[in-house]
Amino acid sequence: MKHFSILLLLLLHLNTNAQDKISAYFESIRKNEAQLTAFFADMPKGGDLHHHFSGSAWPDYLLAKANKEDYWVELNSYTVATAAGKTGNWKKFSEVSDLNALKTAILQQWSVKNYHPALGPSENIFFDSFGKFDAIMDASVPDALLELKRRAKAENLSYIETQFIRPKFPFKILNSDSLNSRLRFAASQKDTTYIYSFFAELIRALDVIGAKDTAAAFNSRINEQHKRLQLDDDSFTLRYQNFVLRFMEPVELFKHLYVNFISADKSPLIVGVNIVSPEHGDVSMQDYWLHMAMYHYLHRQFPAVKYAMHAGELTSGLVAPEELTWHINEAVRFAGASRIGHGVDMAWEKNSRSLLAFMKQQQVAVEINLSSNEFILGVKENQHPISLYYKAGVPITISTDDAGILRTSITQQYVLLAKRYPFISYKAIKAIVYNSIRYSFIGDEKEKKTMIKNLDLRFAVFEKSILQGQVKI
Repeated sequence: MKHFSILLLLLLHLNTNAQDKISAYFESIRKNEAQLTAFFADMPKGGDLHHHFSGSAWPDYLLAKANKEDYWVELNSYTVATAAGKTGNWKKFSEVSDLNALKTAILQQWSVKNYHPALGPSENIFFDSFGKFDAIMDASVPDALLELKRRAKAENLSYIETQFIRPKFPFKILNSDSLNSRLRFAASQKDTTYIYSFFAELIRALDVIGAKDTAAAFNSRINEQHKRLQLDDDSFTLRYQNFVLRFMEPVELFKHLYVNFISADKSPLIVGVNIVSPEHGDVSMQDYWLHMAMYHYLHRQFPAVKYAMHAGELTSGLVAPEELTWHINEAVRFAGASRIGHGVDMAWEKNSRSLLAFMKQQQVAVEINLSSNEFILGVKENQHPISLYYKAGVPITISTDDAGILRTSITQQYVLLAKRYPFISYKAIKAIVYNSIRYSFIGDEKEKKTMIKNLDLRFAVFEKSILQGQVKI
């Protein structure tokens, strides 16, 4: 036993010595972007937890498909469709005289390519882009999923949790205008007793008109497609989040949110529920607290369902100062989010130190999206609150958000992390990679442990190659 203990200590010493050498090498290249890129391209990166499927497809790929299949394009908005709209200046791609000029203009409207403020506010370019290529995405889902997997594996990414497509529940609620007014008035009074009674009654009505059947049919389609495309293998796993749109009217939003929770509760592939669309939009701001109440209520009905939220994707000047003080607080303390996306307004949040301590204690992770925050909000370098989260011990993950629209990659996000924040060491970056699996919404703990062991093996191979190829031993 004594000899075994000595051997174990020696092995631990050798491992620590190797880690020190890798850390020293990493610090020596931290200011060299080319070397950092090569380093992170080879490094295992675990998971991408804040990922929008519709914004992940490379716009150049979508444009090539639209051109090849001769879609219609509206020459003012650069929206494409399978048929010409009733209004606007529509032409088929084959009818456009200067196709190269059209392609350049389209990529500027569908992504950040060659962005200039003269094109319009960056947040508008970003959020408006989605609707312009929806027709291609709708027709390309299987191909786009396979391309997503191919690109992820090429980047040494082993897991993606994508905000995919949402269940469609077309049944209309009668007198919805009146019901919306009643809900909003109750929300203005923070009258949860009335609001939760209202939700209970609404659920009874939704069950009658087929909410559970809608969720079951949606799950069946997702399961069939996932299996047919063989999206999971020994080195890659894909899971889905359902989502609702913040700009919906309250009753309509709750209707879809309820179906999303049913769906996530019944399918191991659909691991969570999210809420998307510009957080600074008029309806989003007006109904933000009401949305949190919806999540709080549905969590009590479906305690096993996990959810992340876009929260605090705001900055000074985008909204009134007082609006920067409470969104993350409500998402975490009231709605009970397991993770928050962006979290950019943390420095302005009321009692931010207490909030950070609460997030650390409750292990509420934050999904950091560096390129996204820079382009949409103009927040970068030491303006970004990543140092607040890091120093408070809040679990951090690094994500792409919308890699296609932002023309970025998970590798580039780690390059930005290393370049901009020298207080985050290689050891800390490695922990961030592991966070992307530990704080994922995969429900099967055995599966999660297997993925962590796989990450262990990947890092062992990667670090051995660094020691042999880059570091003088």
